[in-house]
Amino acid sequence: MDQPGEPCVERREFCRVYAYIPLGCRLVRPDERHSSLRARISGDTVISEFQLLPEMDDFQQGEWFKVLNKKMDMIIRLLTLQSEGFQMLPFKAVNISGSGISFSIPESFRVGDIIELKMILANAQSLPVYLYAYAEVKKAERQASGCVVSAKFIQMDDAIRDEIVRFVFEREREIIREKRK
Repeated sequence: MDQPGEPCVERREFCRVYAYIPLGCRLVRPDERHSSLRARISGDTVISEFQLLPEMDDFQQGEWFKVLNKKMDMIIRLLTLQSEGFQMLPFKAVNISGSGISFSIPESFRVGDIIELKMILANAQSLPVYLYAYAEVKKAERQASGCVVSAKFIQMDDAIRDEIVRFVFEREREIIREKRK
């Protein structure tokens, strides 16, 4: 396994890196485990339901409405993120890849539990991504301060996985840059 501050050198399907990210976690109750339980980017469903503005004959008016539209989208997104509690997430040290995540948590989980992860993936190179992901606990080691959980992502489409992989590669670049200095 690579060490903190080291880029990925493993021979797995996906590279993994250590990072410090805002992360929330909760147990998904058995009655919540239904087929519509899927990883998603927060706010995407709200904003995607609106239709685009029609083309305007007056170019200046059209540009003005586009600016207003972008501002409204940003306000809606910020309100959605605030209402979903993303601003209050605690920072946690994680080991993350496109296939799964491991981290420490005060609560205790068991192997086979399904957990919902709420996380913010941010890099200097791109806008933050606010994600809901679901994972099955594959390993849960009890410690004095809680539990170290290793979990495999489930119910995740390629677009969401690509966001995580993009974050991992950007984090690897940061690690390499830091080592060169």
